[in-house]
Amino acid sequence: MHQQHQQLLDALNACIAACEHCATACLQEDHVKMMARCVALDRDCSDLCALTARFVARGSEHASHLMRECAELCKACGDECASHQHQHCQECAEACRRCEQACRQAMAA
Repeated sequence: MHQQHQQLLDALNACIAACEHCATACLQEDHVKMMARCVALDRDCSDLCALTARFVARGSEHASHLMRECAELCKACGDECASHQHQHCQECAEACRRCEQACRQAMAA
């Protein structure tokens, strides 16, 4: 597997883990209703990253379509998470930004 693909897969997998952790932690916050959008985006982002990773790993000709959507969703999730002060949200925002960048770099290559 190309080094670039491995870096993308690493970023996708890190984003999946961060989003899953963030969603779970958000559900344990005192004001969970305020975290509803964050949880929804975390779940969507995690699922799309997982699907994108599978398409990239198998070398699908349709991987680029998913990378485009994944970059957009990672940006939306990262922006939402960055608006919260919780440590798990800040960590998720960083993982989302790295994944967004990795998807955009892979599409440009």
